[in-house]
Amino acid sequence: MNIILQTPRLLLRQLTIADAAVIQQLNSAPEVLKYIHEPALENAAQAEQVLINIILPQYKNNLGRWAVHTKHNNEFIGWCGLKLLAETSEIDLGYRFKKNAWGHGYATEAARDVLDYGFNQLNLKTIIAKAQVENLASINVLQKIGMQFLKEDLEDGCLIKVFTASDSAQIN
Repeated sequence: MNIILQTPRLLLRQLTIADAAVIQQLNSAPEVLKYIHEPALENAAQAEQVLINIILPQYKNNLGRWAVHTKHNNEFIGWCGLKLLAETSEIDLGYRFKKNAWGHGYATEAARDVLDYGFNQLNLKTIIAKAQVENLASINVLQKIGMQFLKEDLEDGCLIKVFTASDSAQIN
């Protein structure tokens, strides 16, 4: 298991092809996909393709979406991590958690430590994050970790808020 970082309650590790079933489960839950511009994954084979084509290639740059597990019972609760957006060359902070993990502060805890990792381990200068304007919980997470609102934009026909943080800014 390739562990990337640990927080007080969480363990973040690289995903593998063996994680196709949990990725498929996460990416097929309607409540999880409500504010995301992606179709539901209908089977493990589709999840394997997401892993092979999108997630695993990011690891060669020490970036990626990393599996998040609770330390107390090793339950997979979602993913959090950094991704290079090829179209803009920006580094994007993203996270996605199972509904039963919502409301426990896990997204804030994971995102805060991933942001810190990006600046202090990877020496990144700027990290962005995006959330649909209606996704108040996600916007709240980004604000809690000290990201600053940059602008509103359209993405896939949806109004989004773009946030930014830089290595010179204080991470909360």
